[in-house]
Amino acid sequence: MSELKYLKGVTTLKLNEDKCTGCGMCEIVCPHAVFEITNGQAEITDRDACMECGACALNCEFGAIEVESGVGCAEAVIVGAVRGTDPTCDCCGEPEKPCC
Repeated sequence: MSELKYLKGVTTLKLNEDKCTGCGMCEIVCPHAVFEITNGQAEITDRDACMECGACALNCEFGAIEVESGVGCAEAVIVGAVRGTDPTCDCCGEPEKPCC
């Protein structure tokens, strides 16, 4: 499933590096391998792979991660996968605008 991507540049995922202790919980719970621990610090390796499930934020006891869970456009990913195109939900009826 790591090949499916949400719309580029729209995820609400944020990492506060000052609060991160490098415990690795985000890396463990993320279903799309968005995080990696490097030199004792979490880093976001593929922001566009984030499906905004919220598992990382819920499991970060240090409050280093913020994400608005449930705002990702799953329909866009599914339509793109079925059509073999970039993700789009066609909600505005304009091909150049993938989602409103």
